[in-house]
Amino acid sequence: MKEYAWIIPFCPLLASCCTGSIAFFFTKATLGFRRICALLNILALTIATFVSFALLQEQCINQSIQQYLWVWIFKNNICIEIGFFVDFFTIVMSLLITTVGILVMIYSDNYMRHDRGYVRFYAYLSLFTASMLGSIFSPSLIQLYMFWELMGMCSYLLIGFWFTRSDAANACQKAFVTNRIGDFGLLLGILGLYWTTGSFEISELCDRFAELKGIGFVNVTFANIIVLLFFLGPLAKSAQFPLHIWLPDAMEGPTPISALIHAATMVAAGIFLIARVFNLILMLPFSMFVISWIGAITAFLGATLAFAQTDLKKSLAYSTMSQLGYMVLSLGIGAYRSALFHLITHALSKALLFLGAGSVIHLVEKVVGYSPKRSQNMFFMGGLRKYMPITGTTFLTGTLSLCGIPPLACFWSKDEIINASWLYSPILGLVTSSTAAFTAFYMCRTYFLTFEGDFHAITMNSASFNNYFSLSDNNLISLWGQDDLKFPVRTISTALTKCDISSAGAFFYPYLKQEMKTLGVSNDYKLRESDLTMTFPLVALSILVLFIGFLGIHMTEEIFDLSFPFNSLITEPFLWDFNNYFFFLIEIIKNSFGSLLISLIGMASSFYIYRIYLYKRSSILGDEQESIVFTNLINKLVHFVKLWSLNRGYIDHYYHIFFVRKLTVLSTEVLRFDRNIIDCIVSSLGASNLLGGESIRYLESGRIYQYLAIALFGMIILVWLVLWIYYN
Repeated sequence: MKEYAWIIPFCPLLASCCTGSIAFFFTKATLGFRRICALLNILALTIATFVSFALLQEQCINQSIQQYLWVWIFKNNICIEIGFFVDFFTIVMSLLITTVGILVMIYSDNYMRHDRGYVRFYAYLSLFTASMLGSIFSPSLIQLYMFWELMGMCSYLLIGFWFTRSDAANACQKAFVTNRIGDFGLLLGILGLYWTTGSFEISELCDRFAELKGIGFVNVTFANIIVLLFFLGPLAKSAQFPLHIWLPDAMEGPTPISALIHAATMVAAGIFLIARVFNLILMLPFSMFVISWIGAITAFLGATLAFAQTDLKKSLAYSTMSQLGYMVLSLGIGAYRSALFHLITHALSKALLFLGAGSVIHLVEKVVGYSPKRSQNMFFMGGLRKYMPITGTTFLTGTLSLCGIPPLACFWSKDEIINASWLYSPILGLVTSSTAAFTAFYMCRTYFLTFEGDFHAITMNSASFNNYFSLSDNNLISLWGQDDLKFPVRTISTALTKCDISSAGAFFYPYLKQEMKTLGVSNDYKLRESDLTMTFPLVALSILVLFIGFLGIHMTEEIFDLSFPFNSLITEPFLWDFNNYFFFLIEIIKNSFGSLLISLIGMASSFYIYRIYLYKRSSILGDEQESIVFTNLINKLVHFVKLWSLNRGYIDHYYHIFFVRKLTVLSTEVLRFDRNIIDCIVSSLGASNLLGGESIRYLESGRIYQYLAIALFGMIILVWLVLWIYYN
């Protein structure tokens, strides 16, 4: 059965080619084939999913690793082969990608229904999925690199899908350039590994490297340099510090793409590649040390950058960055199984959250209009759980999972990583634990601002805000264009000159309460749950998030083979012995009390801070008690954290100063040199040829006696020169 594994990446690739051909050759008839193209792509991925399940069933029986190779290039001593590699980890990843891919495609049918690029979107989506599937089945680094680059091209096309928007165009370019930096290092690392081991096959080069290192043939310093260059590829793909800057900008693409990128494809590819060559990296302690600390910095940085984000999707993007840091840290400290377990649980949870965010954005756009800065702003949301109970409940499930609340998926995997990090290093343990608390804080903040309280967008629209409000005479706040609405500044700790509309809405809400009551929520706003094609994937992912964590728990202290990090799915008897399994779960929760307590503290802190914004806005903020709380919140620390988060940790700012500006200056000087020197030389050569040709043209008269006279004159000059040289 495993010889048919090639069907899995081939099905979405074929569907993408067919869909793209229809869109290219039958442009005018494309609108009539919209739903057929969507059905074709969903059907192709469904076939791939069934093949993956069949492979899993066979793997459960024989538990073997198989590799199928064909010679592609053979010249001199170089032999490059292609084929496919099948083991347990590959099959699990295949199931993850195809399952999430199908749900995203079903979801996209409704989300992209009115988009003119509907067919093109499905062609890109299938190609993106095929490239990821091709990379996980690749037995050699060359074949993997080809699919790796194809994945980068698809991400460029999908992030910039709405290329007529300048933000989307800039975002896809930023993602493309940042990933090219990492991919250049990956290519150098692949060539260095081939130069050292003489093989591109992943399994073979790991064994050869171990043999060569054992006999002292490998220089350890050079090997570390090669591995760290190789790590640059996953560093960029999985948005690790300092090449993480493309990830929040990638939110300019359609939300289904955000779900696929942040869950099962692009960012997961980097973790997969590190895991695939883990046996090689494990032999180099310095590289492991560097990888673990990069993961720790990324996890902590991503959590702090998500603290005060106003954009719903960017808040989830920084959450992805932080959780990927967990996985890289886990791989760096040798907790291989925990990293892969967290890769799967996080993928399902984050796909659920992004699709839930898309459902919310889809609704808010009907109220505030199509404007990403407004429709994705959490301060324009709120109270949506009353109108979208399915979306609200499923989003809460994903939120609690990322917060680490049992028995949801991420609790089991994250707790394993935290325990492993404390055993490896107290500093790394402190980083992972504090990051867990921060994650619980900002994820609950995201849920509260989006689904609890009242629907803010109606308040904003009813007040007819003009984007800003200003400080008028006598310390009175007045809305621009509405001088009759003036409010005292005594309740604000600092003098506000200008701020965004979300802060204005938060402050003016008590004064607009009566107007809000009279306005109400009318049918014109169409506040209702999304259609079945959007809610079905949410419910399906919620069920997976609820139960997938149970399957990865190991009940014994056995040492797992690195080739089978999930063999507990097969061999453990707890699936049939529920009583023992239940008591074992209770024991795990008791042992995880520390990390669970940290998460609960983060959640409680989030609720305590944002309850004022959510539930106490009906009272006047001028009340002394509220004023004290409000003043305590706006202190220097909170102000710094807010600026740090909204300014992306100032990393993009310094990149702009030290790299973008200098490259711009260098490019300007090169352009000036090209125009003033190179162009002048080329123009001078052209002018000299023109003048020379014009001069010689007059000598070509066609008269023989003129040619003889010139020849005779030349001979006389030549003889004179010879005689002059001879006598002198």
